[in-house]
Amino acid sequence: MQIDGSAAIVTGGASGLGGATAHALAAAGATVYALDLPSSIAAAPAVDGVTYLEADVTVPAQVSAAVEQAAGGSAPLRVVVNCAGIGPSARILSKRGPHDLDLFRKVVEVNLIGTFNVVTLATAEIAKTEPVDAHGQRGIVINTASIAAYDGQIGQAAYAASKGGVVGLTLPAARDLASSGIRVVTIAPGIIDTPMLATVSEEFRAALADGVPFPKRLGTADDYSALALSIITHDYLNGEVIRLDGALRMAPR
Repeated sequence: MQIDGSAAIVTGGASGLGGATAHALAAAGATVYALDLPSSIAAAPAVDGVTYLEADVTVPAQVSAAVEQAAGGSAPLRVVVNCAGIGPSARILSKRGPHDLDLFRKVVEVNLIGTFNVVTLATAEIAKTEPVDAHGQRGIVINTASIAAYDGQIGQAAYAASKGGVVGLTLPAARDLASSGIRVVTIAPGIIDTPMLATVSEEFRAALADGVPFPKRLGTADDYSALALSIITHDYLNGEVIRLDGALRMAPR
């Protein structure tokens, strides 16, 4: 599917994976609507072709308003990339006691329910657009899971469960949306070099990179955005989860 001339929604679009993807889509000719929380948008750089919209992915009214704005422009809404997410760490049992249920609920609410909320509201608008080819293609959704969905480490019970839900959502969502000409693909990143990792020592970063079979480096947000754009343009990719991890399989800790 052609990116140039399309409108795209990117959640978590003010920084990190979402920021890199929003910038890459805009550079490819898309009209991009980057959804994020107000505090993140306040620190985001101004980018030609990117409009920042304040929206919490867990609040239907806020997402509906953002989707309505994205779908109401001159370019048809055809692309959704879900990057919004959180990843706090806590053991099921620790010296501090049992895992906090509200924390578990919050992680699932943002990472899984928030993703589903955006998917349902945005695809309802994509389905109204005219097909772009003889096969009836109208658009694509790219969701973000994690290799923690498969190799969750100690302290990742909530995160791994939420991302496992995103993995499990992929195929049924692709099947549900096939009649509307909308593809669904999920990216499962490994260890990505994020601002959070910038606070740790070079020795620790080197140890993380050394655990990756090949190439022996941390992943980057640009690695993610490059894959996302490739998925958008490759029309036969659908209902699949793609690991972006340099063949890494995570150890227990």
